[in-house]
Amino acid sequence: MIFMKRILPIMGISLMIASSVGLAQAQDRLKLAVGQRGNWDTSISEVGSRLGIFRKHNLELQLLYTQGGGETQQAVLSNSVDIGVASGIMGALSAHSKGAPIRILAAETTGGQDLFWYVKADSPIKTLKDFDGRTVAYSTNGSSTHGIVNAFVEENGIKPRLTATGSPAPTLTQVMSNQIDVGWSAPPFGLEQLGRGEIRVIATGNDAKAFKTQTVRLLITNTSVLKNKKDQLERYMDAYRETIEAMYSDENALKVYADFVGVPLEIARRTRDEFFPKE
Repeated sequence: MIFMKRILPIMGISLMIASSVGLAQAQDRLKLAVGQRGNWDTSISEVGSRLGIFRKHNLELQLLYTQGGGETQQAVLSNSVDIGVASGIMGALSAHSKGAPIRILAAETTGGQDLFWYVKADSPIKTLKDFDGRTVAYSTNGSSTHGIVNAFVEENGIKPRLTATGSPAPTLTQVMSNQIDVGWSAPPFGLEQLGRGEIRVIATGNDAKAFKTQTVRLLITNTSVLKNKKDQLERYMDAYRETIEAMYSDENALKVYADFVGVPLEIARRTRDEFFPKE
């Protein structure tokens, strides 16, 4: 009898452990390549994971951050990830037209209000026309920033030297050290420098007429993933949309984003409200 009293609690613990392992195994894992860590629109999967929204949909996300849409697209094409977040639309359509195994899951961002091109405060550059002959930054080939600077070129009849500089942080370093004339960024990156008057904004992505009202970034996947993980992708999109609703209505979600990026709550709020309106 004493033996049974001792063994039953142990069996109960074992059953609890087995049950928790079973729950862990029930979480389907999706690998994501995400362009530009910390941008508001690219942080949806991160914030949703931290809020437990994706877990509620039986999904565990493994996030790999890239320096832009070009790198993100390559990760999808090589089948090393299941979903690419914030891939540039022009790069995706170009790859698809050439027979690449790429498919669009959803629109990620419309318009280019969030992206801006800037110079040092003492730069002689005042307008887009002044980009002519200058070094002008974009993130990676095939990205939304790449598409927008090419639109600047075509719409303004200028010939700048377009240069891939990666993410906002190294781009800022190159601008401030005079390695490049015009940098690019997206809030919250650059807001502190703007506030201190160290840099000046010359143009935003919406100054490219071709991009103002069109989808500029996408969620993409590989054809094999679409075939083999259709249910997981559908649950991902359900959780993704639920997270968007939370990020625009729940103060806790905004705090989670601010903590993830490492910025004050007021900077996070300004990033959302001024540069990433929900519509």
